[in-house]
Amino acid sequence: MFNFIRPKSQQVSKFPHNVSTSRSKARKAYFNAPSSVRRTILSAPLSKELREQYKIKALPIRKEDKVLIVRGSKKGQEGTISSVYRLKYSIQLEKLTKEKSNGASVPLNIHPSKVVITKLHLDKDRKALIERKGGVAA
Repeated sequence: MFNFIRPKSQQVSKFPHNVSTSRSKARKAYFNAPSSVRRTILSAPLSKELREQYKIKALPIRKEDKVLIVRGSKKGQEGTISSVYRLKYSIQLEKLTKEKSNGASVPLNIHPSKVVITKLHLDKDRKALIERKGGVAA
């Protein structure tokens, strides 16, 4: 084989040309993402039982899902999601609060990547999403 150098216009890249590898651009895209994109960023993995049942690995998290915390100081605690806070990229669980110095309790914010979904809140839209992802909606 001939070993020649291609001109710049014909060089082959390992990465797609339309995706930037710049850290600053990635951070800008993350923090300026619209709510529709934040929904997919706020996805959580499914538990092993749900993974076998639905044949998919992860789903965007949603209110009324039951989750188990698997990372951080609150590891091992379970709860139901009371709100998905897209602006802060976090979720809040029903009985997971912190006492303030004045006695008031405030909900703790947790990133969905640090939890595992143990029970799904299913409706027709959620079932359709599972089917679109190639899973089996029961």
